[in-house]
Amino acid sequence: MKRLRFLPRQKLAVATAIYWFLLLYIIAALFFWYIRLQQQNQQMASYKLLELVADDPKYIGKVETIQQEADRKAYQYRGEGITFLAIILVGAVFVFRAVRRQFKVAAQQHNFMMAITHELKTPIAVAKLNLETLLKHRLEESRQQKILQMTLQETNRLNDLTNNILISSQLEAGGYQKVQQEVDLTELGNKMIQEMRQRFPDNQFNFEAPPDLSIKGDPLLIRILISNLLDNAVKYSPRGAVVDTVMKQTGKQVVIEVRDPGPGIPDAEKQRIFKRFYRIGNEEVRKAKGTGLGLYLCRKIAADHHGTVAVTDNTPAGAIFTITLPSL
Repeated sequence: MKRLRFLPRQKLAVATAIYWFLLLYIIAALFFWYIRLQQQNQQMASYKLLELVADDPKYIGKVETIQQEADRKAYQYRGEGITFLAIILVGAVFVFRAVRRQFKVAAQQHNFMMAITHELKTPIAVAKLNLETLLKHRLEESRQQKILQMTLQETNRLNDLTNNILISSQLEAGGYQKVQQEVDLTELGNKMIQEMRQRFPDNQFNFEAPPDLSIKGDPLLIRILISNLLDNAVKYSPRGAVVDTVMKQTGKQVVIEVRDPGPGIPDAEKQRIFKRFYRIGNEEVRKAKGTGLGLYLCRKIAADHHGTVAVTDNTPAGAIFTITLPSL
């Protein structure tokens, strides 16, 4: 018999059902004991009244005293009940949010593991196949160079992926030692556009930047920032699409724009896509590659350089990612 495996959403649904059952049970028990205490209070007051002697000159005073004591205990029980109910509800909200947050993190990590397994296996498999081809067959020089170039591209892709994972972990833990030096964005942009043209010969990459546009920052992080935006643009654009990259200086700020003609990003997702491990859609049926770290790193790197990142709609279709950084 096949073993039943619960998906993260199913686990969350089961945990939510159990949670609400226990919460309702606790609240019902609280109301039950409140009613029982009130009944007991009334019974005690009745017993005390029955013990009084009607001919006693202080009879009326004693009756009022007993009634006042009963009313005082009723208010006490009511106040304690409301206090306990408030504590239960506040605690329930915190527990509910914490549990949902943990399940969301678990689901994101589950999706990340699925994505990273695929992302790691693909370049390794391609590089292995290419090397085995070179070992088993005597190919023409042009063919060998093409296979070697393909292998180099896959290893570069693997290197970018591992860099994203390592840098993300180091930045999150505060263990990355940032370097502050002058970075020539124009030169860096030209190099990266040339690399993208080699990696994706079917696509067209336009680049526009003034000469000697520079900022102060960490060269590796700035490279990862631009690389992730370009990779993201290619990933979600149709084959052969045109990707535009524009760098310019506006006042005391440097603006980097990467424009793609892809499907665009819904307004409800424009802030979520920058969260760690977050990706739009269902990971198990997704066709686009990725790990959910690229845009998270973009926002983290921009923030660490006292900058911002935002996404807007492109015209007629697609998205525009805009990085704003302080200029020199």
